[in-house]
Amino acid sequence: MKENLIDRRSFLKNSAMVGALGAIGTGSASVLTSCGGGDAKSSEAAKTPLKAPGSYYIPELPDLANDGKELKAGIIGCGGRGSGAAFNFLAAANGLTITALGDTFKDRVDDLAGKLKEKNGIDVPADKRFVGLDAYKKVIDSDVDVIITATPPNFRPIIFQYAVEKGKHCFLEKPLCVDPVGYRLLIATAKQAEAKGLAVVTGTQRHHQRSYVASFQQIMDGAIGEITGGTVWWNGGMLWYKDRQPGWSDCEWMIRDWVNWIWLSGDHIVEQHVHNLDVWTWFTGGLKPVSATGFGSRQRRVTGDQFDNFSIDFELENGIHLHSMCRQVEGTASNVSEFIQGTKGSWSSTHGHVIKDLKGNEIWKYDGEAEKAQYKQTDPYTLEHVNWINHIRAGKVIEQASETALANMYAIMGRESAYTGKKITWDEMTASSLNLYPEDIDLAKPMAYAKNGFGSGKEYKLPDYIHIAGSPSPGSKQTR
Repeated sequence: MKENLIDRRSFLKNSAMVGALGAIGTGSASVLTSCGGGDAKSSEAAKTPLKAPGSYYIPELPDLANDGKELKAGIIGCGGRGSGAAFNFLAAANGLTITALGDTFKDRVDDLAGKLKEKNGIDVPADKRFVGLDAYKKVIDSDVDVIITATPPNFRPIIFQYAVEKGKHCFLEKPLCVDPVGYRLLIATAKQAEAKGLAVVTGTQRHHQRSYVASFQQIMDGAIGEITGGTVWWNGGMLWYKDRQPGWSDCEWMIRDWVNWIWLSGDHIVEQHVHNLDVWTWFTGGLKPVSATGFGSRQRRVTGDQFDNFSIDFELENGIHLHSMCRQVEGTASNVSEFIQGTKGSWSSTHGHVIKDLKGNEIWKYDGEAEKAQYKQTDPYTLEHVNWINHIRAGKVIEQASETALANMYAIMGRESAYTGKKITWDEMTASSLNLYPEDIDLAKPMAYAKNGFGSGKEYKLPDYIHIAGSPSPGSKQTR
């Protein structure tokens, strides 16, 4: 175990500064905000708060979590995001270590173990490196205090359930589920975690990104008035994929190539675009969608069975609408951001988190340079662990799973509408028996699902239980 590189003296000095200046987002006088053009005084006077101060959650985001009980973590899912989360955890406080690793594949476990030894001097012994589809149980049962899980999303609900049964604090990477069956299990488990006094934080890191937190407070303070609608985007290039290698079983190939398979990732509207949908649900106070109507297509994907693009209209329970757009196609216009319109103005995360009045005058902008001057730690992927550890060490409950699950269900509804061409309602989808977990999952034996994917040499056809009306035709390969 190593001391964190941000020394104790710097931490105490920074804590004193925070105490003197106020925590992030505590009012318009925060050092991390600034007024732009427009009449700031009249704008302040015209504000009517959407919610009273203290009635909504604002995280404390110091550089380091407070010192306290030493915590032993187990990592479940040792790929790129799991490895990243492991080092984010270690950077978040002193008195932390990792004592167990688990993954479906041995090479991933050994790779992370080597990095932990090289970078942090942490030696995870061979008998605490677990491999296989049941590795998560062995990690959770190995005398860890907390678990960090970044497996493919379909496994998240069952891992969460087992961890809470064993009384473990959980960090759950997003998304949390890929289907309604997983959603319902997740919600039930979240209630159990709260009843047990556990701390559960999810990988929707914008909740711990100071610019988003400050923007959220501005909107709660009434800076744009009542929310009347919005648009969220994740338009970018293709993600990675894995060509099938000799000796790989159906299951091994799909799990190694998981980001391209519906049953593992939920499609990219769920796996990636959930971030933007989560900002919307957070800023609107958890508004549920009454229905989703959308479309999408598959044009260029190389492996798996997912779409390349989605466009969804959500009707909300208060009658307003949200437009959601996401795309993973090389060489197209990129946009990863959120826009929210209100009766008095608008907020956008594009170009630095800006609020404008109805005439287009900039009346507030987040001051990123002030943040860098005040804080050493500005990485939200680390700050989410800072907040999580502070709750654990203080014995305070935090339960973010059910909040993230709402954004997850938006994405699932949008996906199913695009697949079927039908309007999908909240009531029918949350009650649906749709379960994407294969009955024949086996690392050694053939799986029926694999025969439907691109790259299999078979005619492309999606599984019947996904209820898709018609099938997209394979397109040309993207540049690798």
